[in-house]
Amino acid sequence: QVQLVESGGGLVQAGGSLRLSCAASGRTFSGYAMGWFRQAPGKEREFVAAISRNTGNTVYADYANSVKGRFTISRDNAKNTVYLQMNSLKPEDTAVYYCAAGLRAGVSRVPYNYDYWGQGTQLTVSS
Repeated sequence: QVQLVESGGGLVQAGGSLRLSCAASGRTFSGYAMGWFRQAPGKEREFVAAISRNTGNTVYADYANSVKGRFTISRDNAKNTVYLQMNSLKPEDTAVYYCAAGLRAGVSRVPYNYDYWGQGTQLTVSS
């Protein structure tokens, strides 16, 4: 069982930056691939970014086209935490952001492939 708690959301002006954190319980965090998804009002949940579990010293990351070059996903296995650094924020980034953990080695854009989800944190980007 893994519990995920997101933090770091808030209100930011367009062009600004923010970092989301997702703290995971349990001692097997390093064995999970991690993902960030978001859901805006009236829209379906969509993929944002994902990072694989470590394979040796290598991790793989994947990004939605809408955030590529602006967002960076990273993980700190010693702290059981995954981060989402968000730069050059746009009003269309406004959504509830969810952290997810999946028992797979690779990255996935599919919510179905994730086993555990956090409660979400709200990001609002004002124009």
